[in-house]
Amino acid sequence: MEKFIKLVTTVVPLPEQDVDTDQIIPARFLKATSRDGFGENLFRDWRYDQEGNPKKNFVLNDSSYSGSVLVAGENFGCGSSREHAAWALVDYGFKAVVSSYFADIFKGNALNNGLLPVQVSTDFLKEVFEQVKVDHNTELVIDLEAQQISISGTDLYEEFDINTYKKMCLINGYDDIDFLISNRDKIEAFEKEHMEF
Repeated sequence: MEKFIKLVTTVVPLPEQDVDTDQIIPARFLKATSRDGFGENLFRDWRYDQEGNPKKNFVLNDSSYSGSVLVAGENFGCGSSREHAAWALVDYGFKAVVSSYFADIFKGNALNNGLLPVQVSTDFLKEVFEQVKVDHNTELVIDLEAQQISISGTDLYEEFDINTYKKMCLINGYDDIDFLISNRDKIEAFEKEHMEF
């Protein structure tokens, strides 16, 4: 996984509430076993019509919005527990999702796949949407080490919570296996010290 320390980027606003994992990546695209290629079907039924033509009124088809952060409405990632939702967001190019509430299983899947879920207050989320609506080039600054998110060019910021272990993994670019490998010397030393003869 890529290291995540500090991110400064424009954002893609999706002010929809209760976005479930079937909307993020429809079930008919879950047949692949590799994580690659899911991004092209991210929000498939919202992005394309039945003939496969892009819908002009959907934000991912609006070239005036770009960036590696998706800003979503409350209760993002609800529904089924499919990990493919996180895969699709990462494969599309998102490094973080900002919302006022995340479904717990989605939050865990996101963190396990290098996607940072940043939970903010309803008021802060509303302010982000308003700023981006006025200026599509509005940038967010997400500082994982400080656990702080801010709107660039303003005094508006909030702190956010994250599991200490997952924070360490994201900063170092580790998944769970990488973390174990990084502690190989300590594990071998422990085994040697406690080996029974």
